[in-house]
Amino acid sequence: MCSNFCDMMFKEKKYGRVAKNIPKGFYSANDFFEYLFNNKDMIWMGQNTNHLHKEDYIYNGMAECLESREYSKYPPSEGFSELKSLILNDLGLKDSEVLISSGGTDSLYLAMNTILEPHHNVITTDPGYLIIDNFASRFANKVIQIPIYNKECGYKLTPRLLKENMDKNTKIVVLIDPLNPLGTAYTSEEIEKFAKIAIENDIYLIHDVTYKDFAREHYSIAKCAPDNSITIYSFSKVFGMAGLRIGAMVSNVDVISAVKSIIINDLGTNIIAQAGAISAIKSKNKWIDDIVNTTRNNQKLIKSMIDDVNDVFIVNYPSDGNMLAIDVEKAGINSKELAEYLLDKNIFTRSGTYTSSRFGDKYLRISFSIPEEEVKIFNQEFPKAIEVLRK
Repeated sequence: MCSNFCDMMFKEKKYGRVAKNIPKGFYSANDFFEYLFNNKDMIWMGQNTNHLHKEDYIYNGMAECLESREYSKYPPSEGFSELKSLILNDLGLKDSEVLISSGGTDSLYLAMNTILEPHHNVITTDPGYLIIDNFASRFANKVIQIPIYNKECGYKLTPRLLKENMDKNTKIVVLIDPLNPLGTAYTSEEIEKFAKIAIENDIYLIHDVTYKDFAREHYSIAKCAPDNSITIYSFSKVFGMAGLRIGAMVSNVDVISAVKSIIINDLGTNIIAQAGAISAIKSKNKWIDDIVNTTRNNQKLIKSMIDDVNDVFIVNYPSDGNMLAIDVEKAGINSKELAEYLLDKNIFTRSGTYTSSRFGDKYLRISFSIPEEEVKIFNQEFPKAIEVLRK
């Protein structure tokens, strides 16, 4: 009786595919990640997080906030003005509005919720960050995943592909730049063409620049199409602050004003995280070169190892992110099995199924913003894993 009544009163909402893969032996995604978090011997190559900060600049900013006990107050609901100004300066923007959020993912959700109407459609890529597709499916009529796992398009969305797949109901195009998981980045010419298409067709370009500081070159959509773009900014990756859940969205005053009308967290973003974020940007010029140089050297070490393993290859090299995809299809290996094998060796990587509904079984995604000695352990274990699994 109660069961039937509950079924009538509550029905779980069904959206797009939830981008969480639970390895064998774990009850839930939360169970799995708690295991990872508590295993202090785990080499963390599965979430593109940055484990290379050696100095205490960011830590000290948060420590000062703790010592002052100002965490007993609510922070400004839209973020501290100093932090917003620092973000604009970091992006090279001037006449834009900033809203501080609880991370880049939160910003993506707010952008979708604000812009989309039920008749709209959204264009994303496959591979891509599938959580975005999940969000879009909640508010739009259709999510169009454009397959980009091929050399012909350079493993990224192109202006030509956009024109071929858009229609009168297209309202949002998502550009992750550089792209998670392949590390492809957009040229200045491509950015200008995307901007022109957006302006002429009343489309919003969501420009997720989470990995911009790892890129060899980076160009801003907001500079070309300020009224047709939303920039998603995160402190989780190059700043190494993933666990603090802080980010921002940047756009024109009309968009940000509309976003403010739907936010749930109107009492502000974590004050300690904001203190750390302020210190992070202020100190960036003191540590950024070391982190970028280390990641690029780590990528070279991985490439050298992969070149000696038969039937596997790096999909896009060099990657402009802090991650790359290793294709293992020709070796007859499923990426899920490979990820689980490496997990048993205390190396956390990610099956491509986390970032692709079509091609995920083909590749393993790894991040390399970790100490060099941990990369060397991966380089020892990966060839062994291939030989074991190919048999």
